[in-house]
Amino acid sequence: MTIKICVSVPPRTVSEALDLIQKAESQRADFIEVRLDGLNKHNQLVDIANCSNTPLIATNRSTKCQGKFSGSEAQRKKILLEAAEKGFDYVDVELSTPKLKGIINNLCEIGVKPVISFHDFDETPSTSQLNGILKRQIERGADVCKIVTTAKLVEDNLTVLNFVSKVCKTARIVCFSMGELGKPSRLLSPVFGGFFTIAALEDERKTAPGQLTIQEMRMTYKALGLI
Repeated sequence: MTIKICVSVPPRTVSEALDLIQKAESQRADFIEVRLDGLNKHNQLVDIANCSNTPLIATNRSTKCQGKFSGSEAQRKKILLEAAEKGFDYVDVELSTPKLKGIINNLCEIGVKPVISFHDFDETPSTSQLNGILKRQIERGADVCKIVTTAKLVEDNLTVLNFVSKVCKTARIVCFSMGELGKPSRLLSPVFGGFFTIAALEDERKTAPGQLTIQEMRMTYKALGLI
């Protein structure tokens, strides 16, 4: 069993991005997601892309998806494509993005692996709905299919973990539930076959509700005898 952890970092400046990436590397992150939506400027993406040997994921979440990017959709896409051109390994694009197939084709032409993401900030869909979301992601060319739900009940963890265990054999899947009640699925998703789970670098830098730090995750995996 290989448990992989992606650390999500929310920098405001390029210098802060370089510092946070270095700290994530020191914590042995397997992937690092750089939240570009919090950056005050996007004219030095090459400096970020070239600072690490750890695979970097560029994410530019709009305010509609509870991110911080308030510009136009055209501007948001342009930043993601620039991140790809400057050397990021993966680019996260929401399943709801207009003309999604076009931007995915562009990313593949550049040689970047597309992560197609879906977030449900209200609940955890049924297994049949999750399968439908996954099918759409695969059809649109996802290298990694990311499905993040919200746990309203403890049992919602079972829904996503059972889903991950079934589909991980046919798709590179990242799937867990947000919120305090979703913490078990965040921890156990890679145990059930998820490509990676997502953690925060520090408590004060969490990018989603219910997120654990990479230190907390590693301690728990060790206590459970999983690493």
